[in-house]
Amino acid sequence: MSQPKIRIRGLKKAFGPKVVLDGVDLDVAQGTAMVVIGGSGTGKSVLIKSILGLVTPDSGVIEIDGEDVLKAPPQRARQLRAQIGMLFQNGALFDSLPVWENVCFGLLAQRRLNRRAARDKAVQVLAQVGLGADVAGLSPSELSGGMQKRVGLARAIASEPAIMFFDEPTTGLDPIMGAVIDELIVDCVKRLGSTSIAITHDMASAQRIGDNAAMLYQGRVSWTGPAAELMTCADPVVDQFTHGRAQGPIQMALRK
Repeated sequence: MSQPKIRIRGLKKAFGPKVVLDGVDLDVAQGTAMVVIGGSGTGKSVLIKSILGLVTPDSGVIEIDGEDVLKAPPQRARQLRAQIGMLFQNGALFDSLPVWENVCFGLLAQRRLNRRAARDKAVQVLAQVGLGADVAGLSPSELSGGMQKRVGLARAIASEPAIMFFDEPTTGLDPIMGAVIDELIVDCVKRLGSTSIAITHDMASAQRIGDNAAMLYQGRVSWTGPAAELMTCADPVVDQFTHGRAQGPIQMALRK
């Protein structure tokens, strides 16, 4: 089998007495889209932050292209993580900057483009997410929630990343706009040939944007399989979560 783009083994992280990740194993193949599901507080965000380097795991392995970023020298770890683009849950746009500077913030910060070239680049990228050139000069406060999400996506793809992360991409959007954002995500990921990981509670979104899915439960990946099978999966934990059942193993675990 070919080497996974992202390979995670035995990942553990605790905050004081609370164990969040308790030996997570996960492979994400090159050019595929992985969706990670699980209840609130099960460690989905901690998993993403650990890969990004925003959280330091207690132990385990996180490999990108076969290199363990946790053991790599700091400069090499930064190089490996530099290929990651991120769409944050609430957009995380800078209110004090116009849209075009938000889109090309990373490219400007790294001095890969001057300001004139960055504005031109931003207009090009905004067009890829269905926004016109007139949006470039607006401030984030002038945008609707759906437009802010599109700008966030434009920023995530501006550097043409090999890896893309999506944190609850449809949160706060109506079902139609959620479907539009999912369609844009799929289009951008395929066009760039990127490998992606998304965390979501939206099962319709999970099936639209994911090739594969993983269930986080009690600090570990309890199930993996095709995202298309999420609603028909016989695994009792997945079945309870995807259908929002009040009774099942997840509730039993909470009662202990």
